[in-house]
Amino acid sequence: MGAVAVSEVCIGILLSQVREEEKLLLRALASRGVEPVRLYDRSLVLHLTDPADLPKLDLVLDRCMAHSRGVTALRLFESLGIATVNTSQAMATADDKVTTTRALAAAGLPTLRSAVAFDIESALKALERIGYPAVIKPVTGSWGRLLARVNSPRAARSLLEHKRALGSYHHGIFYIQEYVDKPGRDLRVFVVGDEVIAASYREADHWVTNVARGAVSRPCPVTPEIAQLACRAARAIGVEIAGVDLVETPDGLKVIEVNGGVEFKGLMQTTHIDIAGAIADYVIRRARGSTLAPATPASVA
Repeated sequence: MGAVAVSEVCIGILLSQVREEEKLLLRALASRGVEPVRLYDRSLVLHLTDPADLPKLDLVLDRCMAHSRGVTALRLFESLGIATVNTSQAMATADDKVTTTRALAAAGLPTLRSAVAFDIESALKALERIGYPAVIKPVTGSWGRLLARVNSPRAARSLLEHKRALGSYHHGIFYIQEYVDKPGRDLRVFVVGDEVIAASYREADHWVTNVARGAVSRPCPVTPEIAQLACRAARAIGVEIAGVDLVETPDGLKVIEVNGGVEFKGLMQTTHIDIAGAIADYVIRRARGSTLAPATPASVA
């Protein structure tokens, strides 16, 4: 993907902090003639009744680590006619495992058997149907946090009662998914627009294979099947820049999750592709209006 010639575009980048990925993105944009406006979520003030002080932006790139702040800010930018990547709707869907799973299933994508329940007894019935072992996950969250594998009804009841006792409404919604005995790895596939930029295997001895939990990234060849499945998953959710997680099962590849504000530090170790450059080229084209409008996610009604 070649560099994009720039003429008078103003791009904002919504940030929580400048991590390695953000440094690379800022550098890539600067090398293409764009000095982005840094919009730090902690110091950002948007006057709802008088938005005149807002910088005249063509597009905002979301790199916010706090999803609730990010979605709220993106909605406000969009209400002012500013394009966002990803959109607030896509980020809200990607951050919610229930709506993500439903969107994937509605689009006919192969995904793991999953259920949501709102009471301990109904959750136990759902687990009985899915079968043990099974995985209980928070509806929102990242980095493989608060995932639990349960091997029996007794263990499940204990865990569910503990979650309910925590008090937060997040812990009173039980997202349940079948457990897959992975071959010590899963796949992270990086999508920009309608193109797969790169992919990696995430290998670990533990059943949770997130890089944030100590998994090691290894090169993964991008086959036509991987590319097609990842792009279809991203379109189903409506994300333009995404990390799509796939898992190898006896029935073939299946989609686990679609991540919006995706990190790519681990992936960079496995490929010669300039990921930050590919993102910079894409958002510049979007800011100039030279790409199609973002895909509309599949209806989950």
